[in-house]
Amino acid sequence: MLGSFTLTADGYTVPLGVDSRRLVAYLAIHPRPQERVTLAADLWPGVAPAAAARMLAEAVAAVDVPGVFLADDAAAGADDASAAEGGPLALAADVEVDLADALGLVRALPEIPVSDAPDVALLGADILPGWTAAWIAVERERFRQLRLHALEERSLRLTAAGRYDDAVAMAQTAVRAAPSRESARRTLIEAHLAQGNIAAAVAEYDDYQELLRSSVGPATTGLEALFPPSPVWPVLRARSPMPRSAVQLPGLRAARGAYGGGRRLVAGGSIPGTSR
Repeated sequence: MLGSFTLTADGYTVPLGVDSRRLVAYLAIHPRPQERVTLAADLWPGVAPAAAARMLAEAVAAVDVPGVFLADDAAAGADDASAAEGGPLALAADVEVDLADALGLVRALPEIPVSDAPDVALLGADILPGWTAAWIAVERERFRQLRLHALEERSLRLTAAGRYDDAVAMAQTAVRAAPSRESARRTLIEAHLAQGNIAAAVAEYDDYQELLRSSVGPATTGLEALFPPSPVWPVLRARSPMPRSAVQLPGLRAARGAYGGGRRLVAGGSIPGTSR
């Protein structure tokens, strides 16, 4: 479901027709049993109910993989034709779905110690990019917001713990997934600055400004506040200079609970939880 649609069984890719792919994808995104009338209406909007029900039955029958669907009482023990017209539909409990694994990781990530290095590769891809159905778009955006927030918060925790390389890598995953997302860029810039990598922070800022100029025109982002105004930093050359002694290696100071909202960088600040 993440990045592209693939159904595998016993290590082999199972070819499916368009309608069967859409059916399996819908059930993977909506794990609870779905009433067939609602399911048919969502999959074939604008089609007469009787015709949509027939198309759903055909799509179910065309998924020639035993055990993919959860058996219901009405369909249990019946032949394929009657099973295709049974009760609510859902994927069987033992069908593994990468989206479900990714959502589980999103929920678990805040509790995983910063000393651990969980594999967050599943959080780098959208749900079925290129699929345009309304029922996909809603869940795609929901998952996108969840995973990006989880990556940003993990990066902030890593920065606060002094694990700057890991913090940068985590924030870069978020930026690659959503280049125009300001909070992802802010998190990456903060990780660079806390690491003392001012050049990388400035380059990231410039890249983001150029992206905005090319897409929406000149825009004020607020990211300038991360940099102490000084002639030695080209990003803020137009601003009034501050005393040279104030231009020191910036640190991070979080101001929303442990790692939350209202973050700012202050000259000479220290990373919470680390020694200077």
